[in-house]
Amino acid sequence: MTNYQHILVGIDLSDESQQVFERAQGLAQSHHAQLSLVHIIEPLTFAYGGDIPIDLSEIQEQLHQQAKTHLADFCMSAGISNEQAHIVVGQPVTEIHRLANELNTDLVVVGSHGRHGLALLLGSTANGVLHGAHCDVLAVRVKDQE
Repeated sequence: MTNYQHILVGIDLSDESQQVFERAQGLAQSHHAQLSLVHIIEPLTFAYGGDIPIDLSEIQEQLHQQAKTHLADFCMSAGISNEQAHIVVGQPVTEIHRLANELNTDLVVVGSHGRHGLALLLGSTANGVLHGAHCDVLAVRVKDQE
């Protein structure tokens, strides 16, 4: 069995993120591993309303600030230092791979809704992370909060 040293957890700050984090935290404790969190903000591009381009940079900044606040709250409630939490703007799969390599993690933990069908699988972040990672990947099946 692999003894993990550094675990990266991808969270989307939804209610289901707690389930993913708890699974990763349990693994980190049992392996005495370092735990890092990442939240990815997908970039907004320019939108066009008729003939007038609309600059979405202010909205992007608001999204970033909101994510920063929510991630800080998540870290506080989970007992994780803010230095272990990362907010990145980009495509989730690409940025998780990049950060996992940069941090030299040996396990990436992401949530999966367990949807069925090839089209859904091909479009899922968990599936993308699995197929391009240079380390182990754990997809935690999350249950929708009711």
